[in-house]
Amino acid sequence: MESLDHVSHDQISTLHEDQFIGTEYINVFATLPMGIINNYCELIDPEAVKQELRQLKALNVDGVVVYCWWGIVEGWAPRKYDWSGYNDLFMILKEFNFKFQIMLAFHDYGGNGLNGSMEMPISLPKWVLEIGKENPDIFFTDREGRRNTECLSWGIDRERVLNGRTGLEVCFDFMRSFRMEFDALFEEGTIYAVEIGMGASGELRYPSFPHKFGWIYPGIGEFQCYDRYMQQNLRNAAKLRGHAIWGRGPDSAGYYNSRPHEAEFFCDKGEYNNYYGRFFLKWYTGYLINHTDQLLSLTRLVFEGIQLVVKIPSIYWWYKSASHAAELTAGFYNPINRDGYAPILEVLSRHGVTVKIMYCGPHSQDDGEACADSGGLFWQVMRSGQDLGLTIAAEASLSCHDSDMYDRIVDMAKARCDPDHRHLAFFTYLQSPHIFMEQMDDLQLTELGNFIRCMHGDATQF
Repeated sequence: MESLDHVSHDQISTLHEDQFIGTEYINVFATLPMGIINNYCELIDPEAVKQELRQLKALNVDGVVVYCWWGIVEGWAPRKYDWSGYNDLFMILKEFNFKFQIMLAFHDYGGNGLNGSMEMPISLPKWVLEIGKENPDIFFTDREGRRNTECLSWGIDRERVLNGRTGLEVCFDFMRSFRMEFDALFEEGTIYAVEIGMGASGELRYPSFPHKFGWIYPGIGEFQCYDRYMQQNLRNAAKLRGHAIWGRGPDSAGYYNSRPHEAEFFCDKGEYNNYYGRFFLKWYTGYLINHTDQLLSLTRLVFEGIQLVVKIPSIYWWYKSASHAAELTAGFYNPINRDGYAPILEVLSRHGVTVKIMYCGPHSQDDGEACADSGGLFWQVMRSGQDLGLTIAAEASLSCHDSDMYDRIVDMAKARCDPDHRHLAFFTYLQSPHIFMEQMDDLQLTELGNFIRCMHGDATQF
């Protein structure tokens, strides 16, 4: 093979592009910053948004992702929905002829921005937090009794504890309000897809590794099933199983920052694989699956005929260990001897959902000690989903301006060795919270442009 030592950086970029000329067109979306709408549902800086959109348009980005926050729109009183800031934003997006995806966010946002910046925090609705002061069991709870106000516990999916409504009903009402408010955008096909926030951080998972409780990577996290509603359900399940003594969470599962070998439940030949452990983990993941099935059933009533998206997290640390402890606490019963994603993907397939998988890229130096394998996890979920006929998309878990990362993403999105020529439906690029392009130099912009052209299968210059 001819050496490439004498080839310039620009020539290498062109050579890489040429590999993808004429390949499938994959839409590239950019996520708009979280804080462009304030807590009073006002668009903060329309001119700055327009400037950013002009620059994204120049790069041939296909569309944007907009987070619509439950805590903002229904923030002050139950059933009082204010969409004014989003109306203003969507009118601007229409001017630029962007496709846009909507993320209906039923979780909070801490305001911790990327690159050391800070954004406005977004909580759950104020009236929900007031209810939580009287009844803290509406929130996920750990073994020490700490309440996580990031999102509502699935234990109240059918409990009328939110001013006469259940957890599922407040989600349904919010979705229905959105559909009625922006029905014209659906009719004209402007909205490309709707992503449904299913749990912590909008991902389909329990809030098992919260920084607010001191979790630090690569801690295994903790089970989040100690509110009274989930505990009652666990006790009932144990009685039905014929072993009432199993109606409790494990006592030996360690703490947020434990390692698997430090906890009897997760260590090699640990309790996770005995009779009680298998019962508990099947119940725990079953709660996640049941929540998913019920919420998507209601979602389909609101968004019939609309592309729906659900995000699967990338909990890749301890993936090479036997128990996969971090996945277990997050609700994915995926130890080394079991495919824990297939039952969840089967539910998503039944509802015709597009699965968005978080893509984390190569590991850091610290990941070796954590038995991490983000690539192995990604391909497990992707292949399981494809085998079920699911449409697969991906999202970068971190903002990146690195050509090596772009190369990895394109190779992953368009697996040329796949005999069935399967490829991603779309890719979402995570932006920095501040005005995106101001932080990028000319080389970074060039590399991003090359990446987008490769994703489009088009090597034409700007």
